[in-house]
Amino acid sequence: MRSHPVLDRARDAGIRLGLDAITRFLQHLGAPHKRLRVVHVAGSNGKGSTVAMLEACLVAAGHRTGVTVSPHIQHVNERIRVDGSPIEDEVLDRLLFEIDGKARAWAEETGLQNEQPLTYFELMTVCAFVHMARSQVDVAIVEVGLGGRLDATNVVEPEVTAVTSISLDHTDRLGFDLASIAGEKAGIVKPERPVVLGEMPPIARTVIRSVAVDREAPRVVLGEDAHVTPTDSTFRYDGPGGRREALTVGLAGRHQLDNAGVVIAVLDLLAERVPELVVPDEALRDGLERAVHPGRLEWLADDLLIDGAHNPEGAQRLAQYLSGLPRPGARTLILGGGADKDLRSVAAAIAPQVDRIYTSRCSHFKATEPGDVAAALVDLGVPVMPAGAIEEALPAARERGGLVVVAGSLFLAGAVRDLVR
Repeated sequence: MRSHPVLDRARDAGIRLGLDAITRFLQHLGAPHKRLRVVHVAGSNGKGSTVAMLEACLVAAGHRTGVTVSPHIQHVNERIRVDGSPIEDEVLDRLLFEIDGKARAWAEETGLQNEQPLTYFELMTVCAFVHMARSQVDVAIVEVGLGGRLDATNVVEPEVTAVTSISLDHTDRLGFDLASIAGEKAGIVKPERPVVLGEMPPIARTVIRSVAVDREAPRVVLGEDAHVTPTDSTFRYDGPGGRREALTVGLAGRHQLDNAGVVIAVLDLLAERVPELVVPDEALRDGLERAVHPGRLEWLADDLLIDGAHNPEGAQRLAQYLSGLPRPGARTLILGGGADKDLRSVAAAIAPQVDRIYTSRCSHFKATEPGDVAAALVDLGVPVMPAGAIEEALPAARERGGLVVVAGSLFLAGAVRDLVR
């Protein structure tokens, strides 16, 4: 499903940070979110990969697993999954009309004047909770949409939480420094519920640790309480749950080892709290190897790599990955994204690893015009050229030969997947 009339209307409501509306509406529905055992995952980068690996490991262990993530890159259905399979079109269609109808009736009954009682994200979050509850999942993995403290997903009562990383992103809403952003992400930490912290700057770790201490939440901190050690083509994990050796990760990039460390720590804590959700060693290994995460360091062809990197940290990870690849020919970066993204910083991080930059856009309503992006990149030391819509830019770049890298936006990555697949 590419779109839906209910979602088209809800998009007009924009973004609303706050829990009041969704909390009251979920109570009106009978609190479906409280019937779920939840793992709640936040982070500036890495949370999607962490969710994908958690899902793969739990499914491999035979646990009925629900997932809700955002954004989608091709189909709305990607946002709600059970046992790795996206919600079917027919089911999602009925669910959206059902929840939207109930939301409008509830708003009228309670005297709300807002013509759109739920935003796009709130609506999809409610649908996810209802679908997972009706599907009787054993565990629900819930990815934060934006920040944490005021994100619509923060109505859950998780068994375990995780914050994968902290970097400068969404600064207009979360704050202009790492400490402020960490404080917003720390909002998902719940009293006496364990939290796992991934690799992050010391100031961010200090902020989140202080919140966890205040809420008496047990902590596992990667790099302190748990360690990931690369060993040739595998890695070793040492943490409170014990040592695992000769592990491999199917997702590309050195940073995925850190995400895998978060995954193992979360699964160990989850098994302590809910023993029936234990993940045996064989299922853990299988899940880490088999997890997939479309649009993130994904090879669509021998000459085409897409990555949703849209902030400086994500771009640095992409650049690190590119630096480890052979460079037999010229490389072209196709860059595009929304006006709310720091595309100059993204381009600056990747520029040393490419020979030219084409700026482009997909059909997403937030996409910045290629000429405007190009104007911000003129002094980066590599040629920059506006290349039109992605339908024009992609074939033009591939005709030049060499590796083509697409970055700056998950929606742009999704548009390339549409063209190639």
